[in-house]
Amino acid sequence: MTHRRVNVLSRRCVNGLLAGTAMVAAVTGLLNALEPYDVPLHLLALYLLVVLAVAVVWGTVLAVVTSVLSVVAYGYLFARPHGFAIADSETAVAVATFLLTASVVAQLAARLRRTARVSERLSREQSALREVATLVARSADPSTVFETVTREAALLCGADLAVMERYGTPDTVSGVAAWSRRDGPIAQAVRVCFALDGLSVSRDVRKSCEPVRVEDYAGATGSIAREARAAGVRSSVGCPIVVAGRLWGVIIVSKKSEGSFPANTESQISAFTDLVVIAIENARASAELTASRARIVTAADGARRRIERDLHDGVQQRLVSLLILLNNAQMTVPPDLDGLRAELRHVATGLTDVFDELREVARGIHPAILAQGGLAPALKALARRSAVPVDLDVHVEDRLPERVEVSAYYVVSEALTNAVKHAQASFVTVTVDAGSDVLRVRVQDDGVGGADFATGTGLVGLRDRVEALDGRMSLDSPRASGTTLSAELPFERTDHDGRD
Repeated sequence: MTHRRVNVLSRRCVNGLLAGTAMVAAVTGLLNALEPYDVPLHLLALYLLVVLAVAVVWGTVLAVVTSVLSVVAYGYLFARPHGFAIADSETAVAVATFLLTASVVAQLAARLRRTARVSERLSREQSALREVATLVARSADPSTVFETVTREAALLCGADLAVMERYGTPDTVSGVAAWSRRDGPIAQAVRVCFALDGLSVSRDVRKSCEPVRVEDYAGATGSIAREARAAGVRSSVGCPIVVAGRLWGVIIVSKKSEGSFPANTESQISAFTDLVVIAIENARASAELTASRARIVTAADGARRRIERDLHDGVQQRLVSLLILLNNAQMTVPPDLDGLRAELRHVATGLTDVFDELREVARGIHPAILAQGGLAPALKALARRSAVPVDLDVHVEDRLPERVEVSAYYVVSEALTNAVKHAQASFVTVTVDAGSDVLRVRVQDDGVGGADFATGTGLVGLRDRVEALDGRMSLDSPRASGTTLSAELPFERTDHDGRD
């Protein structure tokens, strides 16, 4: 590897020396063309342009060599009458001044070049980090963050290839994102599993949990090393991704050309790994929150079912028994006790009203028809009981997971209630359509509009219920233009009857 670096530096020095010689020759040719008109000594300053160009591109050392070469060329060709042997004191002072000025210019130009490169690198780094940070702040999908980080890390480090990998079993690693300067994102490299055998950055990072460099894959064994040689990779740098104190994965950048990565490559990659960790932790927290909300919704629905069943099997049955006994008692009242018979009839009517009200309460807690017949019959019953006309269009052929049916039912129920109580609607349209993996519910009324999630706890509760199932809910309610409530509920069908 050291020999390769020496070759690269030697080639660069030779190229700079040849370029400097060519430019000195060009300036010398210009001065030679002006010789018939007498070449003034101050035209020696033209060589400073050559020194400046060499210093900017190739550095101070070659610039100083170029300045000496310029003096030699000028003294040999234009210093009269002694040729290269400069005897005139004025000429000697001018040449010395030129050499001193050329050295200072070379130093300043080289420093300016380094400053410009550092500024450009920092600007690129900040821009790349800002793009990734924006995605993380917006809680973008982790796969999008992984792809962006992999691409930006490669571009910032000047790499030809980059990959982000996640550790699985102790001896395997799989790709989660990959990027190539020639092909862009490499989808086929994602989820490909490799064994951690032989030489590889992934293996060494797994062992040390520290940044690792591999300078040469020639002759290395192992599946990853073979893939690297097949792709033309010569050197790689990798940094670990540590989440909650545990090694999660690694980001690796690779070059196909000769030469090592700069010394600051590890620090550049580490800045991205910090953002990846935040994205992973955000996704994990979001998944845990969604699962927790789903458990709460499921538990609440179970409690509703139990309450409805207890009311049906307990209180409602008891009321039915009391009504039967009361009716039998009426039949045994003597004809001359009309007042008593009227009182018993009044009590029976009151019990009947209580029974009907209790049945409505039980139905609101958890409609039995939903569990027995499914979503379509339950929505039809809901539409029949609505105080405003409802145009119901349901396209649900099979039973859906119970939590999806219950959530859809409550979305329609709450929307119909709001249409009557708040929207002053005269007509409501309900559309329910079950796709292959999502149930779409849309309720539209012709009321006064102006509904908002922030002004009603019922709508907020519905949104929480929908989002707990990883769904989405939207509300469009301009004033005086009606209200449209839409929900999308994803689901997975099972093999037996589509229910969880």
